[in-house]
Amino acid sequence: MSEPTQIGLGENRGGSAPSLDLLADQTDLSTAADWFALLKPRVMTLVVFTGWIGLVVAPGHLHPVLAFTAILCIAVAAGASGAINMWYDRDIDAVMQRTQKRPIPAGRIAPGEALGYGITLAGFSVVVMALATNVVAAAVLAFSIGFYVFVYTMWLKRRTPQNIVIGGAAGAFPPVIGWAAVTGGFDVMPLLMFAIVFFWTPPHFWSLSLFAHADYARAGVPMLPVVAGARHTRVQIMIYTLLLVPLTLVPWAMGFSGNVYGVAALVLGLGFVVCAVRVLRDRQDRQGISLTQDAPARAAFKYSILYLFVLFAALAVDRFVG
Repeated sequence: MSEPTQIGLGENRGGSAPSLDLLADQTDLSTAADWFALLKPRVMTLVVFTGWIGLVVAPGHLHPVLAFTAILCIAVAAGASGAINMWYDRDIDAVMQRTQKRPIPAGRIAPGEALGYGITLAGFSVVVMALATNVVAAAVLAFSIGFYVFVYTMWLKRRTPQNIVIGGAAGAFPPVIGWAAVTGGFDVMPLLMFAIVFFWTPPHFWSLSLFAHADYARAGVPMLPVVAGARHTRVQIMIYTLLLVPLTLVPWAMGFSGNVYGVAALVLGLGFVVCAVRVLRDRQDRQGISLTQDAPARAAFKYSILYLFVLFAALAVDRFVG
C-alpha cells in the first residue's frame, strides 16, 4: 500500500479550512481554552482514570499528596502527547471536518508554539514523576509519551490500517504507570490491565472510524474502513470484542479481583458483544450513506467509553470492599 499523500500546510482544500501559513502567527487570538484544547481533555479523562485505578489497586501505600502528583503527571504527559500530536497532524486536521476548528488549523495557536508547549509539559511530567514517586514510573511515563508521538503519530497513523492496533499500546500504559508509582515495579495485574485497554482500543476506535470514514479518506489516513471497507471493519470489531470479554474475566479468575469486578466484567462484556453484533449486522454505514445519531457504530463507540470507565471502576470498588 502506498503511503498517504501529505497535504500541504498552506493549502485550503474545499474552501472551508483556513490557510495555516496565513494564520500561524495570529497567536493573539488564542485563549486559555485553546491551550487547554491542545491537551485533548476528552482523551485525557480516560487516561487519568485508568492511571488512577492502577494506583488504587496496587499493593502498598502512597501518600495522598504524592498520589495526586503522580496522577497529575499522567494527565500532563497525556496532554503533552496530545499537543505534539496536534502539531504534527495540523495538515490533516485542517481538512477533516471534526478537527478543522482545533486551535492550530483554525489559526489561533502557531504550530511552533504548540510544539514547544507539548515538549515542555512532557519533560516537566517525567521529571516531577521521578522526584515524587520513583524512576521506574517516570521511565514508563517517558516511554508512553515517546510511543504515542514517534510510533503512533509519526510512524503508524499515516502508513498502515493497523495504526490503532499497534498504537493502542500508548493508551494502555497509564494503569501500569499508576501501579509502578506505588510499587516501583511491575506484576501480573498491571499487565492484565494493560492488555484489557490494548484489546479494547480497536473496537472503540474502529467504531468511530465507521461513521467518520469520509473524514479519514479525505485526509489520506489509512484507517481500516478506508482501506479494507466497512464490512471488514465490522468483522474485526466483532473479533476483538470476543477476545476482549474473556480477557477481562482473567483478573477475577486468577484471584486478583473479587466478585464485584467479576460480575461487572461479565455483564459489561455481554453488553459490548451485543453492540458489536449490531454493528456487524448493520448496513447503513456503507460508503456514501450518512449515519443517524442512533446508528449501531455510533452507539458502540459511546458504549465502549462507558464500558471502560465502569469496568475499571469495578476494580477500585473491589479493592475498597476487599
